[in-house]
Amino acid sequence: MRVLHVSNHVIFANGNVHAAVDLACAQSAQGYEVHYASQGGDYETLLADNGVTHHRVRQSVKSPLNLARSTLDLVRLTRKLKPDILHAHMMTGALTGKAASLASGVPLVTTVHNAFDGHAILMGLGDRVIGVSKAVAQNMIGRGVDAKKVVSVLNGTRNVARRKDEPVEGVTLNHPAIMTICGLHDRKGIRYLLKAFDAVSKTQPDAHLYILGDGPHADQYKAIAAEFEHASRIHFLGMIRKTRPYLAAADIFVLTSLQDPCPLVIPEAREQGCAIVASDVDGIPEMLSVGNAGHLVPPADPDALATALLALLSDPDLLAAQREASLKGIEYFDIERVTLQTGQIYKDLTASKR
Repeated sequence: MRVLHVSNHVIFANGNVHAAVDLACAQSAQGYEVHYASQGGDYETLLADNGVTHHRVRQSVKSPLNLARSTLDLVRLTRKLKPDILHAHMMTGALTGKAASLASGVPLVTTVHNAFDGHAILMGLGDRVIGVSKAVAQNMIGRGVDAKKVVSVLNGTRNVARRKDEPVEGVTLNHPAIMTICGLHDRKGIRYLLKAFDAVSKTQPDAHLYILGDGPHADQYKAIAAEFEHASRIHFLGMIRKTRPYLAAADIFVLTSLQDPCPLVIPEAREQGCAIVASDVDGIPEMLSVGNAGHLVPPADPDALATALLALLSDPDLLAAQREASLKGIEYFDIERVTLQTGQIYKDLTASKR
């Protein structure tokens, strides 16, 4: 089967891109002929090394003229490649992909990564609409997308080509080590994590908080942390490309998102045996339900978060049990399962089109 994936770019530190690149590389490994259209970026070499042909095309909706040019680029590429499936991962690709689909007769699949975005309704243009969790799929149906064409495929990061060269060892942290990895903007709830850690630090004198990531509010969060009594135990490490050794060295992984369709970092942290404390929002409960792992807390509730963290930090047996629970069922998050489920969607769609 010949597949053409479409996204705005292939730049590091974008969850949509990571998931799309992971899928493209895994499909190539399973014998698909895989092409990828984008404006380019960090992962062009990775794609090439894994047998995926990258094509530079414009992807812009900043003006009607730009959108027309982007659409024409993709229509031309689709007619040239004659793929069996077009697969769009961002809203621009859904728009241009729909035009290319209509012009060529090639079925369009869209994957909804960020259902919280108001413009995500455009992903409903696909002949099949994949939600990266059941919560995302239900969100799209609730917004008026035909339920008959909506399916869900839970994200998976185990054995992805993007992470195959990451070491497991080599990082030393102070323990107990609490860690989060996320973009530093308000949707990730870092303000609540900082407030919760302030409470934790007063009764757990050895606890340290490690924050990996960058974003528009980094300076604000650093200023908030600097006001705390135990500010020296809060470490902002910035953007880290290879996070596996950091997760392997951590005791507890925390994700305090206010919205999060299906965060890739949850299975990444589980694979390294971190105990998980995360917000009870969107696709996170589904990710933790596999193996009955982790502890869910209400979003934007630093008191509940502090209570959950203190329960783990004050009970070594509970912490050990939660770390073990993270590893149960981790095989489900293998990229092969994602690829097989997605491939079946392709087959069903092309069969129905015929």
